[in-house]
Amino acid sequence: MEEEIKAKAEYCLNCKLKPCQSACPLGNDTAGFIKLIKENKLKEAYELLLETTVLQPVCSRICPHDKQCQGSCVRGIKQTPVSIGDMEAYIGDLAIKNNWKIDKKSEEKNKKVAVIGGGPTGLTCSAVLARNGYQVTIYEKHDKLGGIMVHGIPDFRLDREVLQKTIDKIVELGIEVKLNSELGQDYALDSLAKEYDAVYLGFGANISSKMGIEGEDVEGVLGGNELLENNIHPDYTGKTVIVSGGGNVAMDTSRTVKRLGAKRVIVVYRRSRTEMPAEKKEIEEAIEEGVEFFFQNNIIKICGDKKVEKIECVKTELVQKEGESRLSPVNIEGSNFFIDADYVIMAVGSKPEADLLKKLNLELDKWGRIKIDENSMTSKKGVFAGGDVVGAKATVAWASRSGRDAGNAIIKYLEKN
Repeated sequence: MEEEIKAKAEYCLNCKLKPCQSACPLGNDTAGFIKLIKENKLKEAYELLLETTVLQPVCSRICPHDKQCQGSCVRGIKQTPVSIGDMEAYIGDLAIKNNWKIDKKSEEKNKKVAVIGGGPTGLTCSAVLARNGYQVTIYEKHDKLGGIMVHGIPDFRLDREVLQKTIDKIVELGIEVKLNSELGQDYALDSLAKEYDAVYLGFGANISSKMGIEGEDVEGVLGGNELLENNIHPDYTGKTVIVSGGGNVAMDTSRTVKRLGAKRVIVVYRRSRTEMPAEKKEIEEAIEEGVEFFFQNNIIKICGDKKVEKIECVKTELVQKEGESRLSPVNIEGSNFFIDADYVIMAVGSKPEADLLKKLNLELDKWGRIKIDENSMTSKKGVFAGGDVVGAKATVAWASRSGRDAGNAIIKYLEKN
């Protein structure tokens, strides 16, 4: 493996402009850590990555590299791009194997921060704070940390042992963890705000959005986010399941359902394959597992008196609309057709839990998410927020970036207060 990784490192041109770094949500110094691999300075490579991310073994496995770092690789213009993800995974796994610690940058400070949510944004924020000497307590509603990495990404895509060891390294910074503790149920935001010097809200937005079409309320219409989070499924054996959407939730849901025995799993997506936000590798693996794809089709109705019986679709064409950067799907009149179905799974986006947000009494934006300023602070002084709950892009890397930025903003706030 080491020789293979060295060969992949040598393939990198070490570009001065580093377009791969600019395309990384976390801004990882890709050319820098690859150069250290070339020089056999593997621990130094890990330490360089630590400057921007504490989730190397995770992001390296699940990030849509073809749309981010590797998609901007100069090598990829005419040849195969540099295998950045493989090398990051190697370094992250090596750090676990050799028990390389996440170093602390500062002595202990007499300031306490509560972090709500143990997903990628909460874990990253906690790591930033703990590394800088702050006392951190994570409140997690489930019985284990990980958030979407545990309750949203199937284990066939992210090895649970690797994930747990990655989380353990963060907690070993001295972070206190309170599991099975749910905001709005077991404690209130106001009480935490009084007990701690700062609070970070990073509990995500895992309520599946709907399409706003007729028939969405009949039996058999399910939410992809909830299915993945709770891992509670109906019996799909011999059934036809329609998945609406084109992102990673759609891919993870469709592959999970297929593995659970569905006869047919059909992903219906309004745009073309090249425009799907899901990672290219995930689409290819879904196809290999027998998932069918209906590209440039739009579900306009779910049919059935009491339960799902079929869906009505129309074909779409992609047109350029004024003021929009990409082509928009437009329904083609008269192209209607039906597909018999037993279940329809919505994977077209997610939103925060509205009832919980009401309890927080914080200012929301026009999309119903928590409103924050340029320093990640909410309308309540000392309460910060990040990740999906504020509308950050729905990937682990972007959630982590949001947590890192908030962690640094909290440090600045605590230094002044």
